[in-house]
Amino acid sequence: MHIPGLGPVTQDDDAYVSEPIPVPVLGGRPCRITVEGYDDDEAQDDFHAAIRAFLAAGPETLRAAAPAIFAYYRDVMSALSPADDGYVEIAGPADVLDHVRPGDEPTVSRDRYGDGQVYVSVECECAWEPEHGLQIVFRDGRTVSKVGPYDGHLTNAPAHVVYRSPTA
Repeated sequence: MHIPGLGPVTQDDDAYVSEPIPVPVLGGRPCRITVEGYDDDEAQDDFHAAIRAFLAAGPETLRAAAPAIFAYYRDVMSALSPADDGYVEIAGPADVLDHVRPGDEPTVSRDRYGDGQVYVSVECECAWEPEHGLQIVFRDGRTVSKVGPYDGHLTNAPAHVVYRSPTA
């Protein structure tokens, strides 16, 4: 099977997985991109467009989400004091990405229960939340539309909120 933008892919259950491809937005790391729900989708071109946009995005796309990622960090740290185990000191949004390690298996899928758009979801490790990590979601592969603990959801409710504090 061949998916435009990814090239040859192999089937893994109900998904397709690419060979490792450098992903500039994730620092150029080679990633195996998983595509879910592709076979039965009536608008496969939406997947192709999202894949193209995601692979064309540069580091600035992720840096634009740094304030939202920093807000997530601050919410997690608000339950700790500097003397607590697990406390991580990050000066501000400009430094928060230094404490994030993006995963190497982004997943492309359509939000069938929400707005119907195609999203790319990346599970990340982060220094301040080793248990739940960090999920970064790119709407249409182009812009970061959600950050927060990894929960597998493609959007926050209400829609179009990049980060929703659990105290909000």
